Amino acid sequence: MSQKKDTPGKGLRFNIYWMYGAILVMLAALYFTGNTSVTREMGWTEFQKLAQENTFDKLLVYNRKNTIEATVKPDKTKAVFNKDADRLGKDPKVIVKIPSADKFSDFYDRIATENNINAQVTYEEGEDTVWNLFLSIVPFILFILIFMFIMRRMSGGAGPSGAGNVFSVGKSKAQLFDKNNDKKVTFKDVAGLAEAKQEVEEIVSFLKDPGIYTELGGKIPKGALLVGPPGTGKTLLAKAVAGEADVPFFSLSGSDFVEMFVGVGASRVRDLFRQAKEKSPCIVFIDEIDAVGRARGKNVNMNGNDERENTLNQLLTEMDGFGSNSGVIILAATNRADVLDKALLRAGRFDRQIHVELPDLNERREIFGVHLRPIKIDEGIETEFLARQTPGFSGADIANVCNEAALIAARGGKKFVQKDDFMNAVDRIVGGLEKRSKITTADERNSIANHEAGHATLSWLLEHANPLVKVTIVPRGKALGAAWYLPEERQITTREQLLDEMCATLGGRAAEELFLGKISTGASNDLERVTKQAYAMVVYFGMSDKLPNLNYYDSSGQDWGFSKPYSEETAKLIDSEVQKIINKQYERARQILSEHAEGHNSLARVLLEREVIYSEDVERIFGKRAWASRSEEIMEQQTAKPE
Repeated sequence: MSQKKDTPGKGLRFNIYWMYGAILVMLAALYFTGNTSVTREMGWTEFQKLAQENTFDKLLVYNRKNTIEATVKPDKTKAVFNKDADRLGKDPKVIVKIPSADKFSDFYDRIATENNINAQVTYEEGEDTVWNLFLSIVPFILFILIFMFIMRRMSGGAGPSGAGNVFSVGKSKAQLFDKNNDKKVTFKDVAGLAEAKQEVEEIVSFLKDPGIYTELGGKIPKGALLVGPPGTGKTLLAKAVAGEADVPFFSLSGSDFVEMFVGVGASRVRDLFRQAKEKSPCIVFIDEIDAVGRARGKNVNMNGNDERENTLNQLLTEMDGFGSNSGVIILAATNRADVLDKALLRAGRFDRQIHVELPDLNERREIFGVHLRPIKIDEGIETEFLARQTPGFSGADIANVCNEAALIAARGGKKFVQKDDFMNAVDRIVGGLEKRSKITTADERNSIANHEAGHATLSWLLEHANPLVKVTIVPRGKALGAAWYLPEERQITTREQLLDEMCATLGGRAAEELFLGKISTGASNDLERVTKQAYAMVVYFGMSDKLPNLNYYDSSGQDWGFSKPYSEETAKLIDSEVQKIINKQYERARQILSEHAEGHNSLARVLLEREVIYSEDVERIFGKRAWASRSEEIMEQQTAKPE
């Protein structure tokens, strides 16, 4: 005969509403038992007899209810209640129903004169008992409702995931995207990033079929760190990994762990990994992990019990501690890998770093192909041309170019987005919005034209300077003039290339001094760029004559950094070398402009007349560029001046 087993969970369970009920009963008991004074109802005849004996101290007459509430004198309580005074409470009362207030008034006036009665008599209209009871109970009801609302908030009953409550402040704020999510991102949505995708495809392959790796004794990396400049697609790549692997995907930011309350960050880390283990196999993506993963001991407050460090310690423990995280893969993204703690980057936590760099020419072509899908473009537009027009653009920048071009075309009433719309979009993003309404004097326009012509002349004549695309003296953004160049996409830069770029940058100031006899504030941005470049040559690249082969920069970011890593004498020498480099390139710019003064002046006159010139206009004045690169030849074939 089988015995029926007790089913777990069927017993009596605690419910929060029991607490509400108990509090309500307690409040009601306090209300109804708050006044412990004895009250006795008495007839009119008996009352008259006691009144004549001067038994009552106070008489409260309710006209509307024809009732008297009489307070008995302390020395008369034994005769009225037949009890000792200490058992009657404070102010024992007698309730009497009277014929009318007028008859009582006549009666009292008579006995007061005859018997020398000194009781205090007060007349009131009286109120409805039901209404009084209602007014007495309403505050308690409101209190109960407010208390229940607060308790529900505190216990997680308000908002998704207990948002905004007190007891769930230590809960993880991670957003979960499960396999049933309709908005999946796959590798088809990620253009370029071929090497990065190849790295993460191994993670996807393991999540789909882990047996291939475990049979040979291999272990999948526990974590991968995506490192790269902003806008290169790190977050998009992580979402694509989750979409391809078809597993739950927890997404949150590093700042979600940080809170003003002590211990909250560590609690959220524990809760995040608890949820992840329940959903394993899964992916946890922490965006901007540098918000919580900075190197310990380098915070400004230098506090050993800092909340960020506690959170980081808990994260390190969860990623590779005594507990098992089988099936949980951590992806993280940052553009500040140099400030991360060494313990976070070691093998067993983030086993590999995946560098997501700015896209090259071929990758930009693919990215344009993705972002041009929903846009109605003219048939003559080629992604090759657009890719060459946007060197140094990230994936986010390219998406912005496509969107801006569509807006410009729509503003112009066009049915298709044309080539000049994309060119204007690039100009808008790089230089800012055109401000043709900005008032400039004739002298200012002449100074701007000579300045920009100086840049254009030197960039055309110097071998390693970036080739010119367009020059304008129409104000854009904060600039009164602008020049667009096509920088060569190279991985390393030589000293000669840096010097030529500096010389071309100083061409604007040199042209002002040489041809106008005065200088202006228009070269402030040029001087800033040149100064930073010269300091980089001396301090970082070791390209100076007196300080060769020295580098004073700690790329690992692990140095304390309390002071400069060189003496004051070396600092003076660095300043001297920087000044020497800049002065030499400035004199070189003056010399080249002096030798080609006629061409420069012609270029300045064309700029004043037309406000915008292109590379073919410069070629018409100076002739074909002697050091034309392959990219320039392609540009000449594909670039045409807008009609």
